[in-house]
Order: sequence, then structure tokens, then C-alpha cells
Amino acid sequence: MHAKIIHSPSIKETWFPEEACHIQELGNTPDDPDVSIARARVPPGGQTHWHRLENTTERYLIISGSGTVEIGDLPPTKLTAGDLAFIPAGIRQRITNNSDTDLVFYAICTPRFTPECYKNLDG
Repeated sequence: MHAKIIHSPSIKETWFPEEACHIQELGNTPDDPDVSIARARVPPGGQTHWHRLENTTERYLIISGSGTVEIGDLPPTKLTAGDLAFIPAGIRQRITNNSDTDLVFYAICTPRFTPECYKNLDG
């Protein structure tokens, strides 16, 4: 891997219906297989689908807004800017934006996220 700078405005945000949120892939390439970093945005009242990531651990680092995260058997927990949710590989998860502004967070995956690791649990 070579040194580089990535300017986020140069990366298009995309709506992912399978995840029910907007994603901006800031760093997710085969030449850096150890980690991926994406900026996720859930609109007010929105909720991601129940899902799990196989063989990939995920962290949600909340940047702005607030929401409720559900992870495995933990009780639903409110998150606000600066909070971090740790989601082990294979554990079901979803996050709900229960505020009137966008919920924005970084999704940091190790190893890097690939579409094959994503499993939708909503059917």
C-alpha cells in the first residue's frame, strides 16, 4: 500500500437499499485488507435492516445526531456524537435514527467490509 490522502467530498454518497441508509466509502480497497472505513447517514426516522457481518467486526463511531443501536442480546441503547458501538463478527445489529436530524457515523470494519460478509436478517 502507498501513502495517499483521500478528500471525502470527492467520494459520492450512495443510497444502499439493502442497508436502508446512505454510504460514503472513504477507504475500502483490496490493497488495504485489514480495515474499511465508511461514513453512514440514516435520515430522521430511518432504521437500518437487521443484519450481521460474517467474519468482520464493526464499530459505529457516531459523528452527529442521535439514535438507538441494537446489538445481539444487549438492550437497545441510545448513542450520541462521540459514542462508539462495538459489534463482534456474526452478531445481529441495527440502528435507528429517532431524532429530527440525520444520524451520521463512521462504520469501521476489520477486516475490510465486502458484500459477501453482509447478511440481511429481515428476510
